[in-house]
Amino acid sequence: MATMTAAVLHGIGDLRIEQRPVPELGAPDHVLARIRAVGVCGSDVHFFTEGKIGPYVVERPLVLGHESCGEVVAVGSAVSIHRVGDRVALEPGVPCRACRYCKEGRYNLCAAVGFMATPPYDGAYCEYVSWPADFAHLLPPGVDFEQGAMVEPLAVAVQAAKRAGVRLGQSAAVLGAGPIGLLTMQVVRAAGCYPVVVTDVVESRLALAAKLGATATVNAGQGDAVAAIREAAGGDGPDHCFETAGSVGTVRQAMQAVRLGGVVTLVGMIAQDEFPVAVMDVICREYDLRGVFRYCNAYPPALALLASRAVQVTPLITHRFPLERAREALELARDRKDVAVKVMVQVAGP
Repeated sequence: MATMTAAVLHGIGDLRIEQRPVPELGAPDHVLARIRAVGVCGSDVHFFTEGKIGPYVVERPLVLGHESCGEVVAVGSAVSIHRVGDRVALEPGVPCRACRYCKEGRYNLCAAVGFMATPPYDGAYCEYVSWPADFAHLLPPGVDFEQGAMVEPLAVAVQAAKRAGVRLGQSAAVLGAGPIGLLTMQVVRAAGCYPVVVTDVVESRLALAAKLGATATVNAGQGDAVAAIREAAGGDGPDHCFETAGSVGTVRQAMQAVRLGGVVTLVGMIAQDEFPVAVMDVICREYDLRGVFRYCNAYPPALALLASRAVQVTPLITHRFPLERAREALELARDRKDVAVKVMVQVAGP
């Protein structure tokens, strides 16, 4: 039986490089993809460090990684949209396709979604993955494997812009200059927002935000961040505030900074399930609070943004590790946020 290398999490901090059988095509509508690049996501780091995220607990060995891209090496008998050799980005959440939410096109809300690297489903820190063909998206010419792996976080940014309802000429602030924040900033710029302010507490990330198109940056650790956001957005506050840092503090800043009648879109995952919210402020200033959970129908527009060069993802990739050093990749992403933006695991050659 043919085997492949996989990075497998057995418990908190217990990541092992193992040999596993190469998967067979899971169904006639599947493709078998040879994985070439996988991004390290905050959820991978959280499972590695804590062994769980909310109700999702690592109870058996789990292959991490869901920001993946590769090439098709086999196709199922019912597959007509792909052929061997196609380069594909794998959308990691596969819904039931039959429930109300799937039929409404909001399949990210499907209760039966199976999501890569979320217990009990294995991810893509391995050499081969069998996946439904309609969730394997063809890469446009000129988009390489690492850029293809970045489509997953870019899809989150696309979903955030869609949920917020951004329009031409509106102003925006993005709180948090991690990978999702930097991508959200670029997406809303591409959608016609101006000015676009980015906040963070790490100067190197703010410098990268400016390089990628932010019209102003604010170090939220210095002075009155809310006042600085409002001033940079024109005085009344931005039309849109996107919280991407995943902290209570930045949620509150977003709510305080947004203009009357604006929209606050919560993108970052916050550790606290509950915290006090100024409800009367929401009512009297009549701004909206909107949540973002993963994405739906976001891979095609994300790929179009990459193909058109409207969004740059390669500058976010600061470190690269081979699969055999996946532990180092996770530890770096966890411990060195001052230098690491997006860490990439290279499963096969470039």
